[in-house]
Amino acid sequence: MSLRLVCLTSALALTSGAALAEKSFSRIASFPVVMNMAEGEDRKRESSPEIIDVTADGMTLVYTDSPLEALGRVDITDPASPKPLGNIALPGEPTSVAVIGATAYVGVNTSESYTAPSGMLKAIDVATGKELASCDLGGQPDSIAKSKDGAFISVAIENERDEDLNDGVIPQLPAGNLVMINTTDAGLDCASLKMVDLTGLAEIAPTDPEPEYVSINGLGETVITLQENNHMVVVAKDGSIVNHFSAGAVDLHNIDATDERAQLVFTESQLGRKREPDAVTWIDDSHFATANEGDYEGGSRGWTIFNKDGSVVYESGVEFEHAIIQIGHYPDKRSDSKGVEPESVTFAEFDGTPYVFVGAERASVVGVYDVTNPAAPVLKQLLPSGVGPEGYVTIPERGLLVSANEKDLIEDGGARAHVNLYELQDGAPVYPHLTSAGADELIGWGAISGMVADSDGMIYAVNDSFYGFQPSIFKIDPSQTPARIVDVIRLHRDNGDAAQKLDLEGITLDGEGGFYVVSEGRTGRVLPHAIYHVQPDGLIRFKKDEIAFPDELLAVEKRHASEGITRIGDTLWIVIQREWKDDPKHHIKLVSYNLETKEWGAVHYPKAEPDTGWVGMSEIAAHGDYVYVIERDNQHDHRAVTKKIYRIPLADMQPAPLGGELPVVSKELVRDLIPDLKSTGGYVLDKVEGLAIMEDGTVWVSTDNDGVDDSSGETMFWSFELE
Repeated sequence: MSLRLVCLTSALALTSGAALAEKSFSRIASFPVVMNMAEGEDRKRESSPEIIDVTADGMTLVYTDSPLEALGRVDITDPASPKPLGNIALPGEPTSVAVIGATAYVGVNTSESYTAPSGMLKAIDVATGKELASCDLGGQPDSIAKSKDGAFISVAIENERDEDLNDGVIPQLPAGNLVMINTTDAGLDCASLKMVDLTGLAEIAPTDPEPEYVSINGLGETVITLQENNHMVVVAKDGSIVNHFSAGAVDLHNIDATDERAQLVFTESQLGRKREPDAVTWIDDSHFATANEGDYEGGSRGWTIFNKDGSVVYESGVEFEHAIIQIGHYPDKRSDSKGVEPESVTFAEFDGTPYVFVGAERASVVGVYDVTNPAAPVLKQLLPSGVGPEGYVTIPERGLLVSANEKDLIEDGGARAHVNLYELQDGAPVYPHLTSAGADELIGWGAISGMVADSDGMIYAVNDSFYGFQPSIFKIDPSQTPARIVDVIRLHRDNGDAAQKLDLEGITLDGEGGFYVVSEGRTGRVLPHAIYHVQPDGLIRFKKDEIAFPDELLAVEKRHASEGITRIGDTLWIVIQREWKDDPKHHIKLVSYNLETKEWGAVHYPKAEPDTGWVGMSEIAAHGDYVYVIERDNQHDHRAVTKKIYRIPLADMQPAPLGGELPVVSKELVRDLIPDLKSTGGYVLDKVEGLAIMEDGTVWVSTDNDGVDDSSGETMFWSFELE
C-alpha cells in the first residue's frame, strides 16, 4: 500500500497557486516534555513548557516549566530527533527565560501573596545547571528580554492582580514597573539595577500599571505591553520614556460572540473592543507587532503592527480568526470570551524574508506572516501546534522555528505538553489537510466523525454532538489540495428547526441522493439510540425517517455506543464502540438492520486487548468483498498503541438474532495507522474516526478534533491505496 498524505496550503493562499511556493515551514518533531523528568519521578505530574529560548550555538532549547518549578532542556543537535537533557530545579515559579551564550537568565516568582509580590532574576549555566548570579527584583516578574548585544536584560514586573478580589477590578496595588539589569561575564551586575516607574501613563488604572511583556530593539529600546491597562510604553536603554500611548480598540464584525457551545454562527459584532495586547515583538527599530489576547475588558482576536510613534500601521481585525475558522481550529467554547486568543508573537528573518509568527492560544495554531511590507502582511501558512502555544524561539541560521505548548491534559487522560519544531523546507505547506476556504460562505467546522464516499468522488462527513445545535453533513472534495469542504447540509426537522438530540457518528448513502446516519445514544441523558434517514436537503421527517433501536439492544446498553454505519444492499450495519452488558470480554457487536424486513441482528467482532485505557471501534465501511473497520485505543502521543484498519469478509457478516449467541467474524489487518499519524511530525492523535473508500480502492481516513476543546484542534485527512 502506498501512503498518499495530502500536501496542503494555508487557507489564504488556496486561490493563489500555493503549489508553486518555493519554501514553507513544516513540523519535523514534537517533544513531550514529560521525558525530561528523571527516572523514578512521578510522570503523572503536570509539566508545562511556556517560554522558550535557545543557546547561542542553536543546539540546546531551554524552557520554563511552572508546575515543576524548573527549567527544562532539550538537545536539538538533530532537530528531527530532539533528546531530553533533564530539568534544573528552581526555588520558585519560573515566569520567563532569555539565553545569552550558554547562560540562561530566568525570572522566578517567589511572591507570598498578591499584596507582597517578590521575585528574582537568576543567571544559570545551561550545561551544568549551576547558579551563577541572582538579583532581587523587588516584585513579581513576568516577561524578560535580552538586548541585541546581550549587554542588559529588561524585566516586566507585573505584580499581578487578584482576579478573585472585587471581581479582579483594577487598580490593585502594588503597581508594576520595568526593571533593567546589566549582564556580565559572571552573570549579572545587581548594582546596575534600575527601576522604571510606569505609573501615571495609562488612562485605565494609571496608579496600577501591569506590565505583561517586553521586547528590545536594535537601539536598546524596550517596548512594554501594559495588558490590563491597554497601553504601550517605549523606554530608552537609559530608562527614560521615549513614548507611550493607548493600544486602542477594534470594531469586530462577523464573529461568534455567544457561548451557545453547540453551533458556529459568525453573524455577531463587538464594537470598540480593546486590544489589550499580551506579547510584543520588534520588527525593526521603528515597528513592533502585538498579539491582542485580552485579559481584563478586551481582547480583539487579532494582531497589530504599530509604529513606535503610536500610529497603527496594520490591523488584522477578524482576518486571522476567519482563516483559523476555515481550517477547523475555531474554539467554540471561547466564543463569549476572546475567540482564538492570539497570545504570542515573535519575529525573525529567514532567507531574507521577514516573518511575524502569531500564536493563537485557544486555537493551537501558529500564523506565519510575510511582513516585507509592514503595512500589508501576507498570511503564508497556518501551522498546527500542540495544545496551547505559549512561547516561541526562532533559529534562522538553522531554518528552525520552535513552539512551546503549555497545556498538559494528563489529569483528564489527554495529550501531554509538547515542544514542536518546524523547519523551513522546499515545497508547499503540508497543513491544513482540510479547509473550507473558497466556499461561498464562511463555514466553520470541527469534530468530524463518520464519512462515506460517493461515486462522483465526493466524500460526505458528519460532525458529532459537540455541535449539537448544528448537526451537519459536510461535502468534501478530496481531489483538491488541500481537500476542501465545498458545501454543508444542515440537518433539520419538518418545521425547519435544527434537528436536536443527535450525536452523529456515522453516515452512509441511501442510493437515492439522501443518507442514513447513526446517532450514538445515551438513555440516561435522553439521547436516543437511533438510525435516521436524511433527505438530500437535510430534512429528517418526524417518525417516518427515524429507526429506533429495539428493546433487545436497549436492555443491554452501556456508554460508548454507535460509532459508524454502512449499507450493504438492503441491510444497514452499525458498529458499537465498546462491549455492552451481554458481550463477551473483548468482543463488540456489529449490529444489522434490514430495511425491507425490519429485522435486527448482530455478529461479534474480536477486538484487541488494551495495553492502557481501552480499545474500541470507530468506523465501518463496505467495499468489494469486505467490510472495513477502524479499531483504536483511547491513547494519545507516545502512549498510543492501537490505531488500525481491519477487514472482515462479507461472507462472515451473517447476523444472528439479538439476545442469543452471536457468530464471531474473522478479521485481517489492512493497515497500522500509527506511522501515518506520526508522519506530520506531531504527536499521535487519539480519535481516528472517519473512513471512506472510493470505488477505485482509495481509502480516506480522518481524525476527530473534539471541537478544539482540550485538543490541539488538528484534523488529519489522508489517503492510501488498497492492495
